[in-house]
Amino acid sequence: MPTDLDIARAANPRPIEEVANDLGLPAGTLQPWGPGVAKVSLAAMSRLGPPRAKYVLVTATTPTPFGEGKTTVAIGLSQAFNRLGSRSVVTLRQPSLGPTFGIKGGAAGGGYSQVIPMERMNLHLTGDFHAATSATNLLAALIDAHLYHGNALNLGINDIPWHRVLDVNDRALRRMVIGLGDAADGVPRQESVDITAAGEVMAILALAGGLGDLRARLARVIIGYDRSRRPVTAGDLGAAGAMTVLMQEALQPNLLQTLEGGPALVHAGPFANVAPGVSSVVADALAVRAADYVVTEAGFGAEVGAEKFFNLKCRASGLEPDAAVIVTTIRGLKAQSGRHRIVAGRDLPWALLEDRPEEVEAGASNLERHVEIVRLHGVEPVVAINVFPGDHPAELRAVGEICDSLGVRHALTRAHTDGGAGCLDLAEAVGLATSQPSKFKPLYPVDLGLRDKIDMIATRVYGADGVTFEKAAETDIRRAEANGFGDLGVCVAKTSLSITHDPSVRGAPRGWTLPVRRVGVSAGAGFVVPLTGEIRTMPGLGSKPAALGIDIDPDGRIVGLS
Repeated sequence: MPTDLDIARAANPRPIEEVANDLGLPAGTLQPWGPGVAKVSLAAMSRLGPPRAKYVLVTATTPTPFGEGKTTVAIGLSQAFNRLGSRSVVTLRQPSLGPTFGIKGGAAGGGYSQVIPMERMNLHLTGDFHAATSATNLLAALIDAHLYHGNALNLGINDIPWHRVLDVNDRALRRMVIGLGDAADGVPRQESVDITAAGEVMAILALAGGLGDLRARLARVIIGYDRSRRPVTAGDLGAAGAMTVLMQEALQPNLLQTLEGGPALVHAGPFANVAPGVSSVVADALAVRAADYVVTEAGFGAEVGAEKFFNLKCRASGLEPDAAVIVTTIRGLKAQSGRHRIVAGRDLPWALLEDRPEEVEAGASNLERHVEIVRLHGVEPVVAINVFPGDHPAELRAVGEICDSLGVRHALTRAHTDGGAGCLDLAEAVGLATSQPSKFKPLYPVDLGLRDKIDMIATRVYGADGVTFEKAAETDIRRAEANGFGDLGVCVAKTSLSITHDPSVRGAPRGWTLPVRRVGVSAGAGFVVPLTGEIRTMPGLGSKPAALGIDIDPDGRIVGLS
């Protein structure tokens, strides 16, 4: 089979103006941004009428480090709906350069279910990530300038949670001391650098409902605490307006297209293990007014991305999902049997590829839990069995039998090899699921106490017996509630490689306790962040960086992209 890059380059893309016309975008709301890409003005939203589309989330079982093809299936499903005569839009997150040059490579889908232009989407697109980086670092610079010029806001120098960001994996910047040198070089203090996708500005970009909301959220960002333990915000520092100016174009969704010429809105890209892990509210709000089906995705498995989609994004947007597709694979379920060791950057173990349906059955508890998580929120699940070359018929039958035992619709999908044609059965199953009235309900009311909300996620979603709060986390919660943040949502920082907090644990175990080490407050994004394990928000390059697959020919063309 040709490489993803070869397939993308062999495509004959439609003019982006034609794609926009399919969506009925009003004249003057499209801003071309190079071949095959355009920004869409938020003014289009009010001129398209009320929401009318069926809203479909694509999530997954617990993934291996290589993913289970969730984005590829989401694109293939949208292409399938278009093949069946419905107007469909896929809304996706923009890739971070960290994974692109790290372990996972590109994030534009794969095979014959891709968003094009693939290189543009993966490498810079319209500069939204750079805008978020600039806005974040502008605020960081203003904080240090404020300290240098006398600290009128009385900030505690050891209580400043706002970090600089960079959109690369640079482990050497995780912990450092800044302000060294002469007095004119600033006030020495400890600092960290996060990856842009893990920063609060990226989460705000994903959840903001418009320009006014964006500015209000940026003003609420907590930059630190004064010596009386009261929060100090970006608004107090007078930084919100300047940050908004840097972000105003970034707030406009990016219009691209699938390989089959269907519309794709690619916008925002927060990580799901430490942030909401969803594409933007404004992209979805635009899409549901212009299509019959909107297919969106959330990062990692249902206990991570889908939970945050349901309880954070849907609260912010006011939209209710009509169905959720759970992508699973033979290799993913066999990995959950606990009988194989999969290491990021290394080839899959040969034993994982052998015909062993009993290992699929041994990993079935993981699929069952993810079905339960979707149903817990009142959403109808459909399982997409993503078929890889070399999958064995007996193993595929085993997954189907597991789905039958759970009473859940399911379909084999071949989005990678067959594009939209490989997802027609899935589209029909999703169409049946969305024909039922939505019974969506968030997991918790916002006025529940922070401890109770965290406990509810741990016990009802993850399957834990309870939560233990370390002393520092208890202090964090008391301070958050005392400062009026008790009604925020909860965005748990947790490994994506297990339903538990321990990345080595497989399946869907019971009888364990979720430990919470610290609880941060992202007031601009609108959630608190319980930290449940060692989460590195500035990843390091893996043992086999994807960047090794990128090269440039003498004419300046990319000749390899992992």
